[in-house]
Amino acid sequence: MKKIFLCFLLLVSIFLPAFLHAQEPKEILLYPNGAPGSEGKTSAEKVRVNATGDHLISNIHKPSIIPYIPAKNESRVAIVIAPGGGHQDLWMDHEGYNPAHYFRDKGIAAFILKYRLARDTNSTYTIDKEEVADIQRAIRLVRSRAKEWNIDTSKIGVMGFSAGGEVAALSAMRFDEGDKSAKDQVDRASSYPNFQALIYPGGTKRIEPVKNSPPLFILGGFKDVPNIAEGMAQIYLRYKAAGLPAELHIYSSVGHGFGIKKDNVGAVVHWPERFLEWLTDIGIMK
Repeated sequence: MKKIFLCFLLLVSIFLPAFLHAQEPKEILLYPNGAPGSEGKTSAEKVRVNATGDHLISNIHKPSIIPYIPAKNESRVAIVIAPGGGHQDLWMDHEGYNPAHYFRDKGIAAFILKYRLARDTNSTYTIDKEEVADIQRAIRLVRSRAKEWNIDTSKIGVMGFSAGGEVAALSAMRFDEGDKSAKDQVDRASSYPNFQALIYPGGTKRIEPVKNSPPLFILGGFKDVPNIAEGMAQIYLRYKAAGLPAELHIYSSVGHGFGIKKDNVGAVVHWPERFLEWLTDIGIMK
């Protein structure tokens, strides 16, 4: 009987996560007619589960967003979430699903971005072209459907983790008001993020304030690798020197990749609350 029970628990541990993620909202393709630069790439996405149960996605050729819309989006705020993974994979649990669920439960519309990956095996994509194009398109798509989802078009921001933080930061440096003469309604919308949250972002040396940079929230760990742990402070100082609003949180007891996990301990558990407080301080949240 004990062996049967143990076998049952093993099967549950294997199949329950897959079942739960099968219940996630349906994805919305960023480019219904095919993504520019992905012509002829028809192979399916790859999903692997590592030893800790995290779902990692790669081989993305059909970028999309997964919408998490609260029953009553009274805040009218939206966040496009870019998971990290070194531009090789997307870590979908603690940097995707968990944040999306958290924000939806707090009354904020969240959209997980599945973007093309520049450092995936045999990838022909680049960070500056396809990855940036995907997050820009995601912002435009959310803004173009704002009425449908009860979103205020002046309250659409980005949040990126690790490599996703680099992509989010680039979207806050390279934005436009959209092409008002475009046939595609999405292309008419602005790609401007009204706020940016960079969670232990990569590519810190590239992140610079520009004219009309949106307010910046930076957060990470003291024990992270030097280019990130020190780079976050340098980003803050660049914004400070430019007279642009920025807030920096560095937790002394953590390193890289904590995201939102059940086994996080200490002060870092409450980082999402600090982020919501910041949204209130800058006038995005009531």
